[in-house]
Amino acid sequence: MSENTDSIHANLTALPDHVGVDGLEDKWCKQWEDSGTYRFRHTTERSGVYSIDTPPPTVSGHLHVGHVFSYTHTDVMARFKRMQGFDVFYPMGWDDNGLPTERRVQNYYGVRVDTSLKYDPDFKPPFEGTEGKKVEARDQVPVSRQNFIELCERLTGEDEKLFEALWKSLGLSVDWTQTYHTIGEHPRRVAQKAFLRNLSRGEAYQQEAPGLWDVTFQTAVAQAELESREYPGFYHKIAFRFADGTPLYIETTRPELLAACGALIAHPDDERYKEHFGEKVYSPLFHVEVPILAHPAAEMEKGAGIAMCCTFGDITDVQWWRELHLPTRSIIQRNGRIIMDVPDWITDEAGRALFEETEGKTVFTARKIIVDALREAGDLDGEPTPTKRMTNFYEKGDKPLEIVTSRQWYLRNGGTDAALNAQLIKRGEELNFHPDFMRVRYDNWVHGLNGDWLISRQRFFGVPFPLWYQVDGQGNADFTRPITPKEEQLPIDPTTDVPEGFDESQRDQPEGFTAERDIMDTWATSSLTPQIVTRWGEPGEENEALHKATFPMDLRPQGQDIIRTWLFSSVARAHLENGCLPWSHTALSGWILDPDHKKMSKSKGNVVVPNEPIAKFGADAVRYWASSAKLGLDATYDEGQMKIGRRLAIKLLNATKFALAIGREDENHHVASAAQIDWDPADVSEALDRSVLARLAEVITQATKSLESYEHSKALESIESFFWDFCDDYIELAKNRAYGTADASGQVPSDHAVNSARTTLGLVLDAFARLLAPYLPFACEEIWGWMHQGEGSVHRSAWPLPGVYAQAAEGTDPKTLDWAGQALAEIRKIKSEAKVSMKTPVLQATLSVPEAAMAAIRDSLGDIAEAGRVTGALNIAEAAANTGADGEDEAVITVRDSELGEPPAKKPKH
Repeated sequence: MSENTDSIHANLTALPDHVGVDGLEDKWCKQWEDSGTYRFRHTTERSGVYSIDTPPPTVSGHLHVGHVFSYTHTDVMARFKRMQGFDVFYPMGWDDNGLPTERRVQNYYGVRVDTSLKYDPDFKPPFEGTEGKKVEARDQVPVSRQNFIELCERLTGEDEKLFEALWKSLGLSVDWTQTYHTIGEHPRRVAQKAFLRNLSRGEAYQQEAPGLWDVTFQTAVAQAELESREYPGFYHKIAFRFADGTPLYIETTRPELLAACGALIAHPDDERYKEHFGEKVYSPLFHVEVPILAHPAAEMEKGAGIAMCCTFGDITDVQWWRELHLPTRSIIQRNGRIIMDVPDWITDEAGRALFEETEGKTVFTARKIIVDALREAGDLDGEPTPTKRMTNFYEKGDKPLEIVTSRQWYLRNGGTDAALNAQLIKRGEELNFHPDFMRVRYDNWVHGLNGDWLISRQRFFGVPFPLWYQVDGQGNADFTRPITPKEEQLPIDPTTDVPEGFDESQRDQPEGFTAERDIMDTWATSSLTPQIVTRWGEPGEENEALHKATFPMDLRPQGQDIIRTWLFSSVARAHLENGCLPWSHTALSGWILDPDHKKMSKSKGNVVVPNEPIAKFGADAVRYWASSAKLGLDATYDEGQMKIGRRLAIKLLNATKFALAIGREDENHHVASAAQIDWDPADVSEALDRSVLARLAEVITQATKSLESYEHSKALESIESFFWDFCDDYIELAKNRAYGTADASGQVPSDHAVNSARTTLGLVLDAFARLLAPYLPFACEEIWGWMHQGEGSVHRSAWPLPGVYAQAAEGTDPKTLDWAGQALAEIRKIKSEAKVSMKTPVLQATLSVPEAAMAAIRDSLGDIAEAGRVTGALNIAEAAANTGADGEDEAVITVRDSELGEPPAKKPKH
């Protein structure tokens, strides 16, 4: 069926006795899959393709309605573009590497990695699911890295099947032949290849430097993964002393770092300390000499206005250490405990003995030891006072981050390069944000970068860096000259693969080689999803054609909370590798709130599993709720909205069945025969019918404009509003004429009038099936099957164009339907006020009609009389102008001089 034809051909089928939305998901999901309804057709011309960089959900347990919410928004656009004639490239990925997967596997199977263990091909985990109970680390069975990876792959494979089943039941029009795993062979090859190219261009580098460290997960943490939280603590007023014993007090929340102190820092304009800059004092307990220095980052109003700089207590310590060239005196290990050997900068015997008491202790235990010692030595002025401070946490962690020195890999992202920063800001200006006010979050993030992207992680399940290092005769690795593989050898795992020129016997041996054991941050792979799904750099004509047709992509839908991570990192990677944006549009969803207007999250325990509302209300109803929300704004989980969506879907089914049944019912009121028919807009002759087509043309124009602007909720609002007007007003007004029923005088409507009504019903309901198809795909496919059996899916049909309807309605007032509907409502109102049946005849009535509505009412008077059961005269009188409260003339229709007949006798109950 083509929208450009003069008529719409229908192949009407027998209609079911009863209609409903239950069971439609199972029926149509199977048919869509069997027929490949949503498969990408591999159009080679870029202008004919619409490509979507679908967010790969994290495979770590269960999806919740927040996922349903945002993915429905994307699916609406995919379906709309497909109906506009685009070959829609709509893949789905699974983000199955990274910390969430590792944590889930550790708890599910009760295991932990021990890199010293060898692979056991016969290993069986102690658990097969722990029913949500956390397995403590001490009870986890140690396994080799390779055994652990296999368990990760096993569990994520099971989770992905459940996720896919849910997405299908929701009706996502994903091409399920286009799927990927972020830990799969192809994504690993893409991530490793991109890294090697970054390395060759000098964009990737490694550095031994202090960085944020999560002691629980035992990994470095990037700036984009930080979460600032309020954390309770105590201020301790501590005396450093000059050589003559005069005290100089500082206030600190971390007295356990006293042994790591390298200097005291005050603001250069602070009059209290100006005379002491350049002098030296001794630290309490450890008696280490430290200088008093000036730096503008010191806060005069905070505490005593002078602070100790320890390596390292926080980010400011790192800044002071770097800019003032202070010594490195690290005492905290990667496991969050104090180092085991007394540092050589502590020479005082009492100080060395005290440090030995803290060796191997947690920072909390060490703090107690130090505070007790300060109190005993008289260097603690008063008792500690409670305070709350903002502290950095890893977004997935529950302990404050430490700062430790380690060798890590970095990728340039504009944090240390002003020119690159400006280029990435420019890229943000080129990108179309929906809604546009989200753009400022991108700008603020890029402007606020203060370091490059730390992309290495000390974990196990992820994409390994494709690197080895040569080992010298003394067994030391040369990290300055990494050994790299050729691109055609990718993907590799350096812990099992061997570099060219070496053999396995030389692994970790003098004059041999050693593997890079770190893996890439999960975002280092996810940032390349546009390149992964479009088969960037993959050999073969088919892959080259796919990449050319789909990249740069059209749309990146995602959550607003990961603008700084996923969106920005994807822009940075495409800029560095491809010299362009990865996509032209990004659609950003808001949060889902619980009924108390709190953000839904697994950690809060207030999430709703999406299977429940889908089973209760149907997928179309859940999609309706999701689609009613605007991009970028938070929405409340609202089952009331789902009930409205269910009602809308059922009304669409019933209205279509009613319209298609007219003229085809047998004596038992069953529609048993099929029929072929052409609904030709040229056959629409009556003013009321023509006004409906005029309204339809307006709605199509409005909805199309809204969807093309990524305002799916606005489009739904205009379509739905007209649909209810059509059902409540037009069908009620025109159904007697459509049936060919004689009026009160016994006059039968002409064949032209009857055909006009039937054609209007067919045309408009055919258009509604297509207009609502992106939102209610199951109900719309059902009614499309009734109207166009054997002619394919509604989701492959053409999106309606306004021209054919506007042309048929040319010269007709679109408001005729509104006026006629208002007149009918007023007639029914007098019956309601009289508390009689709507079937009660009106013997005579006069409509008081504003001048603006006079022509519309006159043209539709016959339909109004029939629908209102007016058996006598229905007169029209011009209404006097009424002035409303706002000073404007009110244009309303009222009924006067009415007379009601006897209500019809009630039929006896059997």
